[in-house]
Amino acid sequence: MANWVLKGLRTGIRSTSYPARPDDAPGISPGRPIGTSLRSTAAVDQLVGNCPTQAIAPNDSGIAIDQRRCVHCFRCQRGVDQPATWQQGFEWAAYVDEKAPRKLAAIFGRSLHIRFVDAGACGACMSEARQINNPYYNLHRLGFFITPTPRNADVLLVAGPVSDAMRLPLCKTYEALPTPKRVVAIGACAASGGVFGPSFAAAAGLADVIPVDVVVPGCPPPPLAILHGLLLVVERKPPSSVFPRAPGESKESA
Repeated sequence: MANWVLKGLRTGIRSTSYPARPDDAPGISPGRPIGTSLRSTAAVDQLVGNCPTQAIAPNDSGIAIDQRRCVHCFRCQRGVDQPATWQQGFEWAAYVDEKAPRKLAAIFGRSLHIRFVDAGACGACMSEARQINNPYYNLHRLGFFITPTPRNADVLLVAGPVSDAMRLPLCKTYEALPTPKRVVAIGACAASGGVFGPSFAAAAGLADVIPVDVVVPGCPPPPLAILHGLLLVVERKPPSSVFPRAPGESKESA
């Protein structure tokens, strides 16, 4: 026992300092493509044609990328004449309705109890979500806690496109949450259906089944992106956008 105490003192605190400071540790985030200004029609057509999930669409200045559909396949970066602009970082979470009145901080204060639901995910988002409870990310230091029952939860954290088998259990879980309650969709599947939906076996994302307040895009989103989504619920961090623009690009051209 004494050896473990001594080792802990020598090691010191290794938890991330986020959100007090950005985390730039190696491997913390794969980054993501964002809206890119392109003058060549051929380059635009190539990027649009390479995207397997129709996340890339042409606009007046080049391309826009719907982060809800992006699966980070890197086909807009590799083997193309003009790659999409790549944005580092992990603060990807956004409000579904940016104009909706919230005042969530006054409701929840600085503490949240979270119920996680796998609504037919492939397992990648679940693996990332589990990491926020480990010593490095340590969600407890932020006042966030995992609860096994929806009756004690403030927030429903959901991954997956909502398979037919999970539709009823998900709805029952949502109804069991006391009000006020918030729903956070994590990953491309929960945001839009991803590569699985809409189909005969899955919905076109979580919003097809229950109301969604915050979406955390990514396939899968890194743990810090999920923490950003939870911080967004209590308004402790500003939102990102599901259509981020290239530096210098005007809002009208996005």
